[in-house]
Amino acid sequence: MAITLEDIKNLRERTGAGMADCKKALEEANGDMEGAIDILRKKGAATAAKRADKAADEGMIATAVADDHKSAAVVEINCETDFVARNAEFSSFAEKIANVVLQNNPASEAELMSADIDGITVEAGLNELRAKFSERIGIRRFERIESNDGFISDYIHGGSRLAVLVELGSAGDDTDKSDRLARDIAMQVAAMNPAHVSRDEFTNEVIEKEREIYREQLAGENKPADIIEKIVNGRIEKFFEESTLLEQSFVKDSSKRIADVMKEHSEGATVRRFIRFNLGESLEEATSAEA
Repeated sequence: MAITLEDIKNLRERTGAGMADCKKALEEANGDMEGAIDILRKKGAATAAKRADKAADEGMIATAVADDHKSAAVVEINCETDFVARNAEFSSFAEKIANVVLQNNPASEAELMSADIDGITVEAGLNELRAKFSERIGIRRFERIESNDGFISDYIHGGSRLAVLVELGSAGDDTDKSDRLARDIAMQVAAMNPAHVSRDEFTNEVIEKEREIYREQLAGENKPADIIEKIVNGRIEKFFEESTLLEQSFVKDSSKRIADVMKEHSEGATVRRFIRFNLGESLEEATSAEA
């Protein structure tokens, strides 16, 4: 079957692959458009495997929040270069994946890969993207949260390299007001990276380890034991102020703490949990906390 320029352009429009790749795929598929698309998808997978030694530490974080603010999702999608990370098609794909996670609540990567996106599977969509850009592209991680009676919102920092989901409790019935509060809290988490919502969440092990560090720092100062303990207690308080969300100074008004901001919103308003994704961070460093 003769392959026309129109066929090649049509395949390029449908897949985004290069003209030469489209021509070769059509020839291999004897002019069958769907067969050629499958060949390009397979080529995308092969390209990814071939480039497995390349670092994929660029990319973006995308979020999706349900209209009723009762559920939300966050995903990290990686690629090799900033050029691809800033591409509109890559960004659109990442946002679609966040919505797939939100709508389908996949329990595993395999479930996500088999979910539908624009009439094909997520895996097929990934392979098409790999074929187009000839880069290693992958979904590194994803999370989804739900709330029966709370309020969930998000914050994405400029450049889409950092994103936060926050769930509030007892936030009231004013959706706009609750959304502003949740986004302020999410922005706080993005900027200050707290370890926990409240100090009660720190284990005795962690606190005692901090105490030991401070004692060792003071060991050579020849101070009485009771004075050393007072200094250590003061530093532990400072540790809580820096590492605990509710005790941190509000980034938009340093005269207030986050606990004050919550009280100003409504009596009884709480931060139930947050999830913070920072592009390329080790999974051990990833921050997720709930009260």
